Amino acid sequence: MGSEPRKISNDAGLYAAALGALARRPHSSFELRTYLERRTPEPAAARRVLARLKQEKLVDDGRYALDFARARASARRQGGRRIAMELRKRGVPDRHIDAAIKQVFAEFDEATMVRKVIERRMRLVRGPFDRKKSASLYRTLLRAGFDPGVIRRELYAAQTPQRNGDTELADVFVDSDDHAS
Repeated sequence: MGSEPRKISNDAGLYAAALGALARRPHSSFELRTYLERRTPEPAAARRVLARLKQEKLVDDGRYALDFARARASARRQGGRRIAMELRKRGVPDRHIDAAIKQVFAEFDEATMVRKVIERRMRLVRGPFDRKKSASLYRTLLRAGFDPGVIRRELYAAQTPQRNGDTELADVFVDSDDHAS
């Protein structure tokens, strides 16, 4: 891979490195602490700089979680489960994750987001929207982090006008309730 980053021995240099990292993109406390610890021979210096950044309100996990969740929900159309997983990987505490997800999905209706993805995919599909394509879309929406119940309900609602009495497509999602996690 790459070489070890240049070690910074004083707090002022470490603080400047932290500001540079924050200027490039927002970081959680965990990410920034890891970044700083890799750049100093003294872990206590990284903790001092991080405490200073928190005191100056340049690092705030609550604000970071909210901004991250809002961006992922609006731009990438990701669901709450996926966003929460990504924030946990970035070391954000669960209390901040839960608050951010709750606030963001009060602004963005998850069912509406799922419905838009389904409508777009149904417009672009070639041939009939059969069981195989429906299952593929279901898996795609699950990976995007949407609630399985919301996905099944919206897929069923989207397919109802097209079905003409064919209940086979809906059975894929009704039967999968037993297997959902």
